[in-house]
Amino acid sequence: MSNKYVNGGFYKLLPYLSLALIICIIGVYFANLMFGTNSLSILLELRQKEQKMQEEVRSLTEQNANLQKEFFELKGLEPK
Repeated sequence: MSNKYVNGGFYKLLPYLSLALIICIIGVYFANLMFGTNSLSILLELRQKEQKMQEEVRSLTEQNANLQKEFFELKGLEPK
C-alpha cells in the first residue's frame, strides 16, 4: 500500500500552502493599514483638520490683536 502523504505528497504542497498563508497575512496587514483605525484615510483627515485649525488660530490671533488695539485706543481716549 502506498499512501500519497507518506510518499511526500503533503511535503510537495507545503511550500504552496506556506506561500498562501503568507499572502493572506500580508493582505490582512495592508487591509488594516488602508481601512483600520490607524488607516491612511484617517491620517489624511487629521492633517486636513490640523490645517483648518491652524488657519482658525491665525485668524483668531489677528482678530484678537485688532480688538486689543481698539481697546487700548478707547482706553486712551477716556478721561482720567
